[in-house]
Amino acid sequence: MQRQVIQRILGLLLAAFSLTMLAPIVFRFLDASEPLAPFVASTLITLAAAVALWYPVRDFRDDLRLREGFLIVVLFWTVLGLFGALPFLFSSALDLGLTDAVFESISGLTTTGATVITGLDALPKSILFYRQSLQWLGGMGIIVLAVAILPLLGVGGMQLYRAETPGPVKDNRLTPRIKETAKALWYIYLLLTVACAFAYWLAGMSVFDAIAHSFSTVAIGGFSTHDASIGYFDSGAVEVIAILFMLLAGANFGLHFITWKSASLRHYLQDAEFRTYLWVLLAVTVVTVITLNAANVYPGLVESFGKGIFHAISIGTTTGFTTSEYHLWPGSLPVLLLLVSFIGGCAGSTGGGMKVIRVLLLVKQGLRELLRLVHPSAKIAVKIGEKAVDSRVVEAVWGFFSAYVAVFVFMLLLLMATGLDEVTAFSAVTATLNNLGPGLGEVALNYTGINGFSKWVLCLGMLLGRLEIFTLLVVLTPAFWRR
Repeated sequence: MQRQVIQRILGLLLAAFSLTMLAPIVFRFLDASEPLAPFVASTLITLAAAVALWYPVRDFRDDLRLREGFLIVVLFWTVLGLFGALPFLFSSALDLGLTDAVFESISGLTTTGATVITGLDALPKSILFYRQSLQWLGGMGIIVLAVAILPLLGVGGMQLYRAETPGPVKDNRLTPRIKETAKALWYIYLLLTVACAFAYWLAGMSVFDAIAHSFSTVAIGGFSTHDASIGYFDSGAVEVIAILFMLLAGANFGLHFITWKSASLRHYLQDAEFRTYLWVLLAVTVVTVITLNAANVYPGLVESFGKGIFHAISIGTTTGFTTSEYHLWPGSLPVLLLLVSFIGGCAGSTGGGMKVIRVLLLVKQGLRELLRLVHPSAKIAVKIGEKAVDSRVVEAVWGFFSAYVAVFVFMLLLLMATGLDEVTAFSAVTATLNNLGPGLGEVALNYTGINGFSKWVLCLGMLLGRLEIFTLLVVLTPAFWRR
């Protein structure tokens, strides 16, 4: 293990992140009452730590191997979550302790959207903007951005990209050079953010709210500048825009790139994962709308349809925006919506969950085993579209699923051991491991009321979900540390 390589890159990445803490200072020029000290202090502390890491090994040059890539990704997201908590910790407007500040920071960076902060409407805009920007940076993954920058500093990026990028197949490049691939993803991400902000503004949001909510919409994050979330605006146009961009952000960004480059929409229809993604969301929407209308939760089919489609897509894509208290809906509907978040978005998207492609492969593998019972001697391939999937990929998906279930059960038991009831514990683990945010029971509205130990466990769950289990678990295995 090359400690100097890891230390140097971690210092560079932390230095880059420290500069993002200065952005909220702009609000001080617009309003003298906006806090300045929390962001200046946080920037200086983070930058000092970055220099302390980087300076002793600044002249060290060596190739970055895959093992170092995994460790850098894990360390960076962990360290980033800790340093990202500083503005929350230092802000007098919040009065958060260390546990709550770290929880909020990690929730933002992992685009989970679980919050311990209440009274959002009364908070300074600089704090709200910083909170939203954490989700935007974490959405595509700040390390993917670093892949485009680090080669300029003499650091290769392929190992970081493979460790960071979600999905069962990580070696598919959109362009010949990995740096150009990272740039292409970020251009699409930025374009969607700008388009979303402009659409929100046209729909009646203020400039600040439009930009803030575009950050969390395209990042599939779910943070809002208002306690009532998207429901604050009480606007059908805003909800339609949110639905559109949540759908786009939950799709594979590589698919967006190919579609844009070829100027043809046929790639969406030809992609098996994208088609499955739409069918799942459509099915959940139909069930939700029918249930709401049959139970007379809302006066009329139109309102039931509006609430149903919004929450089905918001929770299905793991965004976590709400327009009403869906946890109070009748029957099994709230649990159904939570379960859909296990599927989540497509591979290569900003969404959470296990990813649609993995679930699709699991289903196809299950169907193949049924056919083998009828035709024991038949050689049946697992196919995505017309292409047979390598058996190693199928095995990796089953391994991922097993690890996902094991981690879920372990975290569930830990939370229940602290005294949380079954509904709260189950939904909290589901919402954090799938990077969803809102849960049921005590965590339906926020996570303020649960105990500190549970919050640290859920922080680990958010990191596991963001790094897709294996990236974090692999560094804990003895084999990883052997020469």
